[in-house]
Amino acid sequence: MPYVAHPLERAKVYLAAGDYRRAVEACQMNIDQSPSVESYVYLIYVYHALDGYLESLAEHDEWVKVGQLSLSMVNRGTMDLVDPPDMLARMAKEILHEGIRQQYDVVAGMANRLDKSRADELWLEVRAWEKAHPDNWWAGVPESWHWFGSAGR
Repeated sequence: MPYVAHPLERAKVYLAAGDYRRAVEACQMNIDQSPSVESYVYLIYVYHALDGYLESLAEHDEWVKVGQLSLSMVNRGTMDLVDPPDMLARMAKEILHEGIRQQYDVVAGMANRLDKSRADELWLEVRAWEKAHPDNWWAGVPESWHWFGSAGR
């Protein structure tokens, strides 16, 4: 039987590639397969990573990449993050940011209802990861999360 990667393993590769739409979808699939506080926090983290990457692009005046990111997000299942796809890059940044924040808040509420103390523990791991990787934390996940395999696999 051929190897089928776990959704989190795929999400880790998608983050490394900057394919945030697929990373979101893989984490949503993980919630469908194994709902838990961890799976909800993992999805929140992907939204957080997307927002971090977006902010980094804006800080470095990489507006063409912001526009490309916007288009990649509306390519399929995440239409609720950006609409319409042909907007100016600076507008795209603001619309993406607002959509991310809304989704983040919704999913964070779900995680907190399941187990707020565990969600808080996971966010401490995120903060340590961000501190250890200040220039590219959004391209990976905290090592303690064991998202199976590696991006180079």
